[in-house]
Amino acid sequence: MSDPRISLALTAPGALPEAGRILVLGPRAETDLSDLPRDRLVLVQGFAPDHARLTAQGYTVVPALGDEADFAAALVFLPRAKAEGRALVATAAARCHPGAPIWIDGAKTDGVDSILKDLRARAEAIGPVGEPFSKAHGKIFRITPPSGDSLADWQAKSFEPAPGFMTLPGVFSAEGVDRGSALLAAALPAKLPGRVADLGAGWGWLSAQILTRAGVDHLDLVEADHTALDCARRNITDPRAAFHWADATGWLPEARYGAVVMNPPFHVARVAEPQLGAAFIRAAGAMLSLSGTLYMVANRHLPYEPVLRQHFHEVEELGRDPGFKLFRAAKPIVGAGKVAPVAAAKPQRRRAPRVGR
Repeated sequence: MSDPRISLALTAPGALPEAGRILVLGPRAETDLSDLPRDRLVLVQGFAPDHARLTAQGYTVVPALGDEADFAAALVFLPRAKAEGRALVATAAARCHPGAPIWIDGAKTDGVDSILKDLRARAEAIGPVGEPFSKAHGKIFRITPPSGDSLADWQAKSFEPAPGFMTLPGVFSAEGVDRGSALLAAALPAKLPGRVADLGAGWGWLSAQILTRAGVDHLDLVEADHTALDCARRNITDPRAAFHWADATGWLPEARYGAVVMNPPFHVARVAEPQLGAAFIRAAGAMLSLSGTLYMVANRHLPYEPVLRQHFHEVEELGRDPGFKLFRAAKPIVGAGKVAPVAAAKPQRRRAPRVGR
């Protein structure tokens, strides 16, 4: 089934040029792009599961833009974070030919009306804003900025959520340390095993706390958000840290861990999915040695205790507050879940940081 708003937009005169590459920012795996010329599309999606599924559909997909420019048109799918959405629109303007059509699509819950209002207020500088097409609780509309720097002030500006750390709009807890992570860091023992993983490592604050513990020789930061992981690379320069852009629920370690530390997500887009946290627990159990230990924090209302008991011989609650609860789970139960094989690849070397948004 074709995307209803894209289909409407393509009925507009001159909706897309007849030639040239088309930049698509922020499509999800379920986004229907079948009305667009597949061979001309360059998709930018930094969330590893969506990236993999879009690639499997035959699209050209990159996790972040490098020096690519000179696009003939762009399509921006707005995220929920307004600052991130503005940055995507600014990126489209900067990478497209002057006057190229840039289509902006979003649900009402993505703040599309607010972005539309803001762009209309800037019409004198960026040119006229097309009338929106409304469908399926959202809107799509077109702008044609006369120059690449027309929206330069909307480019992503970094935050300093903690001394010595930087983040960008759209990453989890971008403007401050997540309280759950702070509680978990305080509950970690003074000494940890040699090999540790931080699953869903985000921009690296919790990983930095792990590296202060005695005994740690190697720490794998596993994170599905490419932008967050790039921030982590900038924030952590300790040679014991290795960075992996991957879905933590399917991560294949090179050797089993003595400990896994995690503050797992429990939302998919805007929908609460406790099954995601359960998948993190199963994955952690499969990655640990038979004597290994999981340390995790979870929102207090999430029913993870049965999943923990299903996958670990020892489960104890380390503490709780009105919003969170902390767990230590040790000695994974053999055969309780799918055992993750050990990857055969060589250790991933850290690359120079590259922020794509």
